Amino acid sequence: MKAKFHHFYLATLAFTCAILFCSFVRNFEAVQKLNLPYKKAGLTEQQAAAHLLNRFTYGAKDGDVEELIEMGLEKWLDKQLTGNLSDTDLDKRLAQFDAINLTNTEIENVFPRQAQIVRFAVRDGFIHKDSVNRQNTKAYRDTLAVYMQSKGLKPQQELYRQFINQKILRATYSNNQLRELLTEFWFNHFNVSLSKPQCAAYIPSFERDIIRPNVFGKFENLLLETAKSPAMLMYLDNFTSTGSNTVVDDRGNEIIAAKPNAKPKALQKNRQGLNENYAREVMELHTLGVDGGYTQSDVTQAARILTGWTLAPMGDDGYGKPMKNLIDRLGEENLRKRGFVHDGDFLFAMNKHDNGEKTVLGRKFPAGGGYEEGVELLKMLAHHKSTANFISTKLATRFVSDQPAKTLIDKMAKTFLSTNGDIKEVLITMVNAPEFWSKNALREKTKSPFELAISAVRSLNANVNQPYQLFSWINKMGQKIYYYQAPTGFPDRGQYWINTGSLLNRMNFGLALASKKIPGITFDLAALNNNHEPESAEAALMVYSKMFMPGRALNETVNRLKPMLNAPDLEANVAKAAERNTVNKQTMNANDEDTTLMDAMDKKQAQAKALANAKLQKNATSNMLSQVVGVIIGSPEYQRK
Repeated sequence: MKAKFHHFYLATLAFTCAILFCSFVRNFEAVQKLNLPYKKAGLTEQQAAAHLLNRFTYGAKDGDVEELIEMGLEKWLDKQLTGNLSDTDLDKRLAQFDAINLTNTEIENVFPRQAQIVRFAVRDGFIHKDSVNRQNTKAYRDTLAVYMQSKGLKPQQELYRQFINQKILRATYSNNQLRELLTEFWFNHFNVSLSKPQCAAYIPSFERDIIRPNVFGKFENLLLETAKSPAMLMYLDNFTSTGSNTVVDDRGNEIIAAKPNAKPKALQKNRQGLNENYAREVMELHTLGVDGGYTQSDVTQAARILTGWTLAPMGDDGYGKPMKNLIDRLGEENLRKRGFVHDGDFLFAMNKHDNGEKTVLGRKFPAGGGYEEGVELLKMLAHHKSTANFISTKLATRFVSDQPAKTLIDKMAKTFLSTNGDIKEVLITMVNAPEFWSKNALREKTKSPFELAISAVRSLNANVNQPYQLFSWINKMGQKIYYYQAPTGFPDRGQYWINTGSLLNRMNFGLALASKKIPGITFDLAALNNNHEPESAEAALMVYSKMFMPGRALNETVNRLKPMLNAPDLEANVAKAAERNTVNKQTMNANDEDTTLMDAMDKKQAQAKALANAKLQKNATSNMLSQVVGVIIGSPEYQRK
């Protein structure tokens, strides 16, 4: 009897587990499944494929639409949402850049700031401290260069150049296009800038180790990791933010701060006080949004919670050397007992933390807290209803339209809250929604200068040997990547990018690129059309327009572009513009100045001439094709995605 009962019990248990497992699988699949309703929106499979390529890559290459359809739209998108496709070709191209994989400590040791180099040279007797005032003399610069070479030091501009080069190559050649797009999106959301020298050297690691690996994960993790990163800590000044606490001196002895705002004498030299910059931006720009329901009091209280969040010592002579001495003397274990937290390049310095009671958004944080209350604060912000709405709005603005429908945002925000901020699931909700496939959303977005340049070289199937030359043109068109100074990041609306001057610069870029006037960018226009020679410029215009803008009705576009195919002085003007916008190899590592070009002719006259001319000069097939393709790349229709 007992045996029968035992068997019955096991069978019942197994059946129950099976039911629960099947229910779990069904629920999991219901969340994960891609179901793209493009047919209900009246789109053909080709139009839907082109729309996916426009939204989730940096631009379609010839044949991509057909390959995507053959693979299946859902399967292709699922692979992009996983983002781990092999990138052998890209890896080979990136192998030449030896600095992009260095740790922050290695960066400190190899690429010190200019002021550090001078200080080291004085310390080591290479230059006299009185000669620092003569920094602009050639003799001084030569002496400093010899010193750097002898110590194995390199100018930071070389680091930035490699960093920019890798960005352009990743966007152009990575098979994981959506991962790269989201890396750009989240970097822009958590913007840090090379224009701030204190944080600039840490930005390559910020993108590589914090942004790119987390673009499909939980928003909470992305928020926490950015908050602890050296780049963000320095960019928004939280590394200097301090409060009152029971502290330890350099010998490990406790010093009691009797009053909330008191500064113990032993620490007065190093205490800069409360800094609210990061606390304000983490609410306004990173989580809740400007109308997210927080007050100035919440900002101040949050800043108090985040006091003591700073950088760990990095490099032999880099940031945090005094704290390194303290860590060496006391040891990691003793510091942990005192409430310190050392995690990679992040340090929570308990002696700089305000451990009084705080209240943020109605939630009390009891007195006596440490690192953990900062983590809890960020978790609270990450899961807030306002954050769900704010992040969903930004994602929909980036991938759907400049004015996304509230119905779509509400769906995405609901998923955000129900999945604890799972970015991948929010994206699936977005792409499964009919609003994503609405004909009003097709080609509604305007390419940024970076997107235009990358999509152009992808359309041309170009070999990019000098990526920095593209950076020069992207800068000219109005987007100096990695250098946007404000913590807002670049605006994500077409009206920010488009005006009379920028349209002319875009046309100049298209013509210069197609005419092979940009060094280090090679391609074969004839090979793109299987070496078939079009009968005329007008025929070429249609052939290459279909190739570069798949899935679109192009008759009206081609008719609008025909009047631009005959400009006797167009090629000469483009050559002048290209010559002035070419980056000299000898100055690539020099001070990074805007490589701005001014066209040889007045902008208004140039625009009038470009619009008035009727036909392209038929000097040679190659010249004809380059002008046709240049006009296509510079056209308003190609600017849309």
